[in-house]
Amino acid sequence: MKKNRIVLLIILILVIAAAALVLTNTTSTLRKSESAFAVPDTAAITRIFIADKNNHQVTLSRDTSGAWFVNGKLAQPAKVTSFLKTLSELEVKYPVPLIARNNVITRMATLAKKVEVYQVKPLISLFGRVNLFSKERLVKVYYVGDVTADNQGTFMLMEGAEEPYVVHIPNFRGFVAARYSALEYEWRDYTVFRAGIGEIRRISVEFPSEPQQSFHLEVGEDRSVQLFTLNDQPVASYDTIRVLNFMTAFSDIRFEALLNGQIDQHVIDSVTATRPRTIVSLTERNNFSASAKIFYKPGFGRLYAADGAPLEPFDLDRAYALVNDDQDFVLIQYFVFDKVTRTLAYLKGLE
Repeated sequence: MKKNRIVLLIILILVIAAAALVLTNTTSTLRKSESAFAVPDTAAITRIFIADKNNHQVTLSRDTSGAWFVNGKLAQPAKVTSFLKTLSELEVKYPVPLIARNNVITRMATLAKKVEVYQVKPLISLFGRVNLFSKERLVKVYYVGDVTADNQGTFMLMEGAEEPYVVHIPNFRGFVAARYSALEYEWRDYTVFRAGIGEIRRISVEFPSEPQQSFHLEVGEDRSVQLFTLNDQPVASYDTIRVLNFMTAFSDIRFEALLNGQIDQHVIDSVTATRPRTIVSLTERNNFSASAKIFYKPGFGRLYAADGAPLEPFDLDRAYALVNDDQDFVLIQYFVFDKVTRTLAYLKGLE
């Protein structure tokens, strides 16, 4: 009888220990689910949605080739790569102290950005090797608030959780809140022309005020290059080195800033109603085409010649342009675009 009591006592102790272990693990799991902001496997991410309280929102999506888009438009590869790295390196610094919790949550309700992360995930995974019913699934939803007083952490709250956390990247001095931008223009790729010399089929440069300096360039199947005037007259001779340098310049031409929604529409309408300074068009061998209509940008004051005569008050460093099928109004630098706005006289070696 005594022996049975000892066995029962041992069993009871084991049951209590098992229950305590289950409860501990459950609590730990719950806390982890509320603080696991990092996404270690960024290669499986297919889509990220970010929205702020000012009705701005972006959807970053990856296509089958691995290219990233923001709201359906090409995104900056370097910026997306940096952001994915941020997502993988996030760590909780500490839970928000109880005394400050209500204040932090209240502030987040008025200014936090909502973040949704989607990955291709299997419904069933056997032994970590056999994955069944894989598809895009929502894996994480959380809110990104403002920063701590020392600017070394960012307040974050998992959807459905009650406890906010201060999150940071170890060994990084600063905060990550600014990286969660809901503004499309901050994600957009600024490329206007990106074609290697072997990809070019046709280039056209038109100067509406100087039609005699306009031309178009054709590249044959045998890679031979022919130069024509605006009215399709062949140019008998030209500087081969200058033409090759001109074509090479189209490998990477970018604008400086996207101005859609950044300046008043009447300013855009006023500028684009004027005659363009230059129109540059590029057609690649795969029939992809791109163009830029360049307009003078008013300067900050009237300029004067040496004899005191007034000159046109245009900005000497920058201009405006319409790109991406005239959908985007942008700011460009002459330093960048001068390489692809050469005149016919320049290519002929006359200037």
